[in-house]
Amino acid sequence: MSKIYKFLLVSFLLISASLYAQTYTLSGEVTSAETGEKLIGANVYVKNTTIGAATDVDGKYSMTLDKGEYTVVCSFVGFETQTVPIDLTNNMDLDFVLKDYQFSLSVTVISDRAKERETPVAFTNVDKRDMELQLGSQDIPMALNTTPSVYATMQGGGAGDARVNVRGFDQRNIAIMINGVPVNDMEWGWVYWSNWDGVGDATSSLQIQRGLSAVNLSTISIGGTMNIITDPAQQKFGIRAKQEFGNDGFLKSTIAANTGLIDNKFAFSVLGVRKTGDGVIDGTWTDAWAYYFGASWNASETNRFELYAIGAPQRHGQNSYMQNLGAYDHNFAASLTSETEEGVVIYDYDQAAFTKYKEAGRKFNENYNTVNPSYTGQQFWDGSTHERFDPNFINERENYYHKPQINLNWFSQFSDVFSLYTTAYYSGGVGGGSGTFGSMVWDYSGPSRIVDWDGTIARNKASTTGSRGILRNSVNKQWTVGAISRAYIKASRYLKLSFGGDWRTAEIFHFREVRDLLGGTYYTFTGNEFDNASQYNKKLGDKIDYDFTNTVDWIGGYGQFEYTKDQLTFYGMGGYSVTKYGYTNNFVKDTTTGGKIKTETDYLGGFQVKGGASIRATQNVDLFVNAGYVSKAPIFDNSINDRTGYVSPDAENEKFTSFEAGINTRAFDGRLNFKINGYYTTWIDRTNTIGIINQDGSEGLVFVTGMDQRHMGLELEGAYQPWSFFRFDVAASFGNWEYTNDVSGFYKDYTTGGAADESYNFYVEGLKVGDSPQTQVVVAASIFPTKGMQAQLVMKHYDNYYANWDPFSRTDPNDRVQPWLVPSADVFDLHVLYDLPFNLSGVKFQLFAHVFNLFDTIYIQDAVDNSAYNGWDFDHDADDAEVFLGLPQTFNVGIVVEY
Repeated sequence: MSKIYKFLLVSFLLISASLYAQTYTLSGEVTSAETGEKLIGANVYVKNTTIGAATDVDGKYSMTLDKGEYTVVCSFVGFETQTVPIDLTNNMDLDFVLKDYQFSLSVTVISDRAKERETPVAFTNVDKRDMELQLGSQDIPMALNTTPSVYATMQGGGAGDARVNVRGFDQRNIAIMINGVPVNDMEWGWVYWSNWDGVGDATSSLQIQRGLSAVNLSTISIGGTMNIITDPAQQKFGIRAKQEFGNDGFLKSTIAANTGLIDNKFAFSVLGVRKTGDGVIDGTWTDAWAYYFGASWNASETNRFELYAIGAPQRHGQNSYMQNLGAYDHNFAASLTSETEEGVVIYDYDQAAFTKYKEAGRKFNENYNTVNPSYTGQQFWDGSTHERFDPNFINERENYYHKPQINLNWFSQFSDVFSLYTTAYYSGGVGGGSGTFGSMVWDYSGPSRIVDWDGTIARNKASTTGSRGILRNSVNKQWTVGAISRAYIKASRYLKLSFGGDWRTAEIFHFREVRDLLGGTYYTFTGNEFDNASQYNKKLGDKIDYDFTNTVDWIGGYGQFEYTKDQLTFYGMGGYSVTKYGYTNNFVKDTTTGGKIKTETDYLGGFQVKGGASIRATQNVDLFVNAGYVSKAPIFDNSINDRTGYVSPDAENEKFTSFEAGINTRAFDGRLNFKINGYYTTWIDRTNTIGIINQDGSEGLVFVTGMDQRHMGLELEGAYQPWSFFRFDVAASFGNWEYTNDVSGFYKDYTTGGAADESYNFYVEGLKVGDSPQTQVVVAASIFPTKGMQAQLVMKHYDNYYANWDPFSRTDPNDRVQPWLVPSADVFDLHVLYDLPFNLSGVKFQLFAHVFNLFDTIYIQDAVDNSAYNGWDFDHDADDAEVFLGLPQTFNVGIVVEY
């Protein structure tokens, strides 16, 4: 039986198991707190369902519900959302009086949250209940895999090693914010989710805005914006404990406590997490903590202060290297026999791989091997020596990091027409990752080479010149401080203006140090020009290879208008920012001064302009359009060579243009919700660098620009709840992402001592953008068979998925073959939540269970085309690729106790 039929059968059985209940009417009226006027077209709906209604011309609504407990939400354009819990045992009246949204004292203002039926962008909200239903202690981006055009994976399987892709753009071009503060790396834009390992437990809601988004910070968002809002300091006293269990020794304990509102002014919330486990993939153990603190002070009716602190000190073993398919599973590799379409090979697996690769299973990790426990050498990290995590093995790749973030928010309403919201923040990271350095002894008996720790240790002990191969740490220590301030002016009843600034400064220390001498007494390193001969022999914790310090200074501002009248909302914004990079090389002497090499860039400017409109055509239909243009300043690596300090004199901005339109509808008394939108985005002047020799003999860089790509597609979301006990959800996206031109140019290279005209040519026109499925369909069936219980079966279909590849590697004019097309896959997950129907003196209990990859499907979740480490004939088929397989079937179960 195929998996889709299994899905439909299980859905049918779940529906059949449900019992229809007696129904009652919930009705009421929605008015404005400021004017008392009836609000026409306000949304009143039941949380976690599609059931809802819009108010009529008299501001009234009505809906039919089964007997039971519900959370009813009321929202309206420009007003603060209200949430009310009810216990429906008879027909019931429930009225709402809404406060003006823009001038309420709320963290959601400063975090740029899109609003239903108003903000003209494509977005999806994931509330706390949804996250608890689906996430199950995975990295937080995995909660977005049921939204259109979003693809997140756990990569090698290590805790915190996830990555996310939106509309074909990786997270360097996705703005990711926690409580309104951007957390993308300031040097090159990446996000390391291990730094936020506990943020899922403290998250109250998550919103993904796709495309340029409605963010009015000077932060650049191309693929989308992820807004993570942590739990505020609760106004009600409570304690919540959660204990989780999973496969491979997984244990996670969480406890949270709230003081409730004290003297109508103060409230405090704390949360602590402890997580351990052996890891699904060999050697990907985790040893982590997480904490969260929230405090609020209502200084007056018009001033509110909030303090947030979050962090996750952790260590975990990594699986960093993809493998040839045959290394994992011969049968799966062999199943990829030649298939053709119009005579072109789509994918093929070369049987010659079997002669080299031995099958090691789906849990194989090249970065982990056993060691004789008689070796008791210590390891150095985080400023001191430590015992190894386990005496019986050594991880080649281990990550350790702690990056707390602290926010101080001030919300002030100076008058009915003027408000100011300001955040000051600090983030400081300490940690790094391990790897090999020098000459290692390798074991080639497996599917790919792996470090022979015993052999390396024995050789180092026998050496008379110190260790020949060691473990090193690549250390990243940093601090960042910044401030964001926004002013809101209510110019008239219909027109609201906003302007603000964003300032950040950071200092980042990059160096390598000796982690483990692996049996030797020292390691000889002569690359520090400030060392003398007596300092060449390095011990644990001594710096090797490189040591440089980078600085980043950023300042930006924006202005925005928003006009809302009747059924129309228009908005437009413009933002400008400047970035300056500084560099100091602590190992290399400046030939002129004799001191350290120090360089810096000029201020590099970038800007964005965008706008849009939404039309609430009827109470149940709204439409939106938006457009924007972004000129993005170069990242650090495209501005300064971080080995030589060479500063590019001609680094180009990358340009993005985006258009988007969509329609949102409701039907059948709110039981059917449907959204559909299309987008068209271009990326112009994608940049790369080429190392050269300048006329004076120094190293330099040529910055290659002119490579363009186009991302366009269609997205849809729908939810249908024909009965209170059953809901059907679908999310789908169909993309077409490709490179649109070849790139050519030339430069003068003095490598041979004389001027030589060198050319560069890249042949990519018409080739597909890789690293994410361009077709995704998610279908979910949920049942609510009894009060407090929800079960959900999710099917995720991935197709049209081209392996990741470097467009600047296509230098052969005869190589026009598409990157490897990864086989399509269907993956199923099962989730169950049950609030037990009793409490003991106010103590409530909840049980939950998750089964990920329910049918234990073997599929490819990450792939790279024509791997440089694993090539056979470099013709872009399966035997030339390296992959991470999707994780095998895993489970996560537990209990929540709440008072």
